[in-house]
Amino acid sequence: MSYGTFETTYAADDERYDRIPYRRTGRSGLDLPAFSFGLWQKFGTDYAFETQREIILHAFDLGITHFDNADRYGPPHRAAQQNFGKVLAKDLASYRDEIILSTKAGNAIGPSPYLKGGSRKSLLTSLDHSLRDFGTDHVDIFYSHSPDLSTPLEETVGALVSAVEQGKALYVGVSNYLPDRAHEAAVLLADAGVPLLIHQPRYSIFDRRIEQNGLLELADRDGFGLIVYSPLAQGLLTDKYLETIPDGARAVNSTFLKPDAITDTYRQRAAELNKLAEARGQSLAQLALQWVLRNPTVTSALVGASSTWQLDHNVKALDFPPFTDEELALIDEHGVHGTGLNL
Repeated sequence: MSYGTFETTYAADDERYDRIPYRRTGRSGLDLPAFSFGLWQKFGTDYAFETQREIILHAFDLGITHFDNADRYGPPHRAAQQNFGKVLAKDLASYRDEIILSTKAGNAIGPSPYLKGGSRKSLLTSLDHSLRDFGTDHVDIFYSHSPDLSTPLEETVGALVSAVEQGKALYVGVSNYLPDRAHEAAVLLADAGVPLLIHQPRYSIFDRRIEQNGLLELADRDGFGLIVYSPLAQGLLTDKYLETIPDGARAVNSTFLKPDAITDTYRQRAAELNKLAEARGQSLAQLALQWVLRNPTVTSALVGASSTWQLDHNVKALDFPPFTDEELALIDEHGVHGTGLNL
């Protein structure tokens, strides 16, 4: 898909690189912003395009140069890529060299066996569609979105290697892989001369699996970065649900967070974390975001936003002093793994 060229009134903020730190991605040469912007939710056809455009451009003005997408994101599937492609064509085309554009393939986007899984057919066909959605000739990072245990890992890795060799991706990554399979993929990729750049797992105060299963240590050993998603645990690590479930909240209309997650136990733990955040002069969301970035192995945290205000608020998490040992102990006490997440 080509969106052509358009006149734009947008000019990027000259001070955008003064506002956010950049962190090296594993043992690669690539730096990513501490916060990356994810288009997982609220960038489909069910939200106003002009609002999406405003948020994307504001993110770039803040120094967020990495935009994370996937063929599944919508609704419908691919809509988020197509909407970003429109913004890229109209407003950001002259800044393409400053943008890290990533996408993923492998999660089901239709009933066909070729619209899911880790086969060469699925991954490389999806990548071609994504390039048309974006209106660009390459992405910077191409991910295997989830492990496909029914497909040989060698085939999945071979597809990622081909994407780089064909010039359609500069780097490759994996998402949601358990450590053993991530290590196997890293070894196969290294043997092919295309190192594993990055792994995208879920991580938050309430979801500590990457601490428990050894992925943090593996990233250090194998030399890949980590970009974590759901650092706010689908909104559980905000003050939104401390008393009631607001009308229109994610727990009402999302397939990823259900009302039964909002238990008395969750509220008690979140309230204690909120007290700590208030004592530090920050919001619970800012505390949660700062917490995932405290570990240098985490290259970047993915954030979304439904408004520019929300994006500004989240980025300000970088402005607070480091946690003390006592504060980290309190977070460990009340940030119990699995809270609200049915793990």
